Amino acid sequence: MVLVLGDEAAVLVVRDLVKRYSGGVTALRGISFSVEKGEVFGLVGPNGAGKSTTFKIIATLLKPSSGTVVVDGVDVVREPLEARKRITFVPEEVGGYRRLTGLEYLRFIISAYLSARGEERGIDRVVVEAAKLTGLDYETLASTKMSDYSKGMKRRVQVAWALVVRPRLAILDEPTSGLDVEASYELRRIIKEYAKTHGVSVLLSSHNMLEVEHLCDRVALISRGRIIEEGSPREIVEKYGAENLEEAYMKAMKQRGGSVA
Repeated sequence: MVLVLGDEAAVLVVRDLVKRYSGGVTALRGISFSVEKGEVFGLVGPNGAGKSTTFKIIATLLKPSSGTVVVDGVDVVREPLEARKRITFVPEEVGGYRRLTGLEYLRFIISAYLSARGEERGIDRVVVEAAKLTGLDYETLASTKMSDYSKGMKRRVQVAWALVVRPRLAILDEPTSGLDVEASYELRRIIKEYAKTHGVSVLLSSHNMLEVEHLCDRVALISRGRIIEEGSPREIVEKYGAENLEEAYMKAMKQRGGSVA
């Protein structure tokens, strides 16, 4: 089944997604959105709004209570193994195997992913590309174990592999967390370039509204398990008569009964 959005097939289609945890906690209350090919889409909201739950369901790590998620025509609940061949997921708190060097880790994770897709012959080229994309010097990647990497260095390694395997959908939770200003700027450039040049759709979250405003083609504001606003950053800013997305975000949360706690 391929779902269509506009003139092109939507790479990601989320419809009426609900997630209830044991104990009566409802994390998602029927959210819906779509992400097109080559689009950078931001899911933005306060802590506890439902972003991580949404990402984990899309990445097949959690099952929804109801609703559907389709990635590149594949239902993630009915065909999770097929869906995983189309998705990469970098959670906010992820490091890698501590006893491997950065280069060893890149080879391991890229080999596993591409082998699952039957693309073993391209592994060496992709590892080289990933190593360059990290922005780390080769000696560090080849000789230093990831247990000795800073958080920012680990983020570079993780985001690099998630993009260079060219998934249909890359899910990046706080991709620039732990990076300095220069490294953050460069990583944003890389994400946007990969999305447009290689047709990689990107779904990301960030607490940096300036980052979201400059990086994302469209944004959905989520609060208490519901999407309260969606559109391009410019559309949202203009709708709320704001000077920037951060101000619009605060106004939307206040007007729509959201929480910024």
